[in-house]
Amino acid sequence: MITIIRSVNKYLSLVKFSHTVFAMPFALIGFSLAVAREDYDFNIRLLLLIILCMIFARNAAMGFNRLADRRFDALNPRTKNREIPSGIIATRAATGFIIVNAILFILTTAFINRLTLLLSPVALVIILGYSLTKRFTALCHFILGLGLSLAPIGAYISVTGTFSIIPVVYSIIVLTWVSGFDIIYSLQDDEFDRSNELYSLPSSAGKKKALSISVFIHIITILFVIIAGYIGEGRFFFWAGAIVFIFLLIYQHTIVKHDNLSRVTLAFGTTNGIASILFAVFVILDLFFRMG
Repeated sequence: MITIIRSVNKYLSLVKFSHTVFAMPFALIGFSLAVAREDYDFNIRLLLLIILCMIFARNAAMGFNRLADRRFDALNPRTKNREIPSGIIATRAATGFIIVNAILFILTTAFINRLTLLLSPVALVIILGYSLTKRFTALCHFILGLGLSLAPIGAYISVTGTFSIIPVVYSIIVLTWVSGFDIIYSLQDDEFDRSNELYSLPSSAGKKKALSISVFIHIITILFVIIAGYIGEGRFFFWAGAIVFIFLLIYQHTIVKHDNLSRVTLAFGTTNGIASILFAVFVILDLFFRMG
């Protein structure tokens, strides 16, 4: 039993399972937007399938990221102790882990509806492909944002089998929000990326300009939060959650400077994780009370 627990912990660490807090809350928003409609009811089986899809897709994506970057991770002092370069998880085992999770993701979508099954390979290409974009474009942050932005629209489609403007707006929120904070996170590897011919906005444009770009992108995020409230006819709980989310969005830019990166982890992980969870809770509460 102890051996199994240790093995599970190794793979949870490999995929940074705690970072599920970035996309999962928005998947729950997408699900809630759908079941809040008069023609759809809450379905616990469907909710569990959506959660499983999120877990399997993210496991495959993060596993592939670690596998694809293993050579660079071994050279980078910040990442050299990660599971694959340090030998905690063998390359072959990591490959098997990725394949199993990718297959489980596709199989799970088959139990949801035909459209989710048809779109599942497209989703995999996007979320796995992100890991390779750092080799040829500084826009890699936006590919990561695009991958996570599939969460709300994917969950909505899982319930309704159709597209709608409101979950797309939430997807744009995720795309810009994630892209902006990923730029902040990548500040840590500015010099390493340049010396190893890897692309990012900090390594291409410089730290100061990259931070300015991140601010601009998050202004777009704020704009779309407001649009979501307007289109979705948000009430008290929505706007309360929006204020908290926007405050935390602004807060992370006050604690990270181009010449002082000591609080990047606080901005990237803690602040954005709290922002995502609280925003989702308030949005779902808003939808729940309107249903009542």
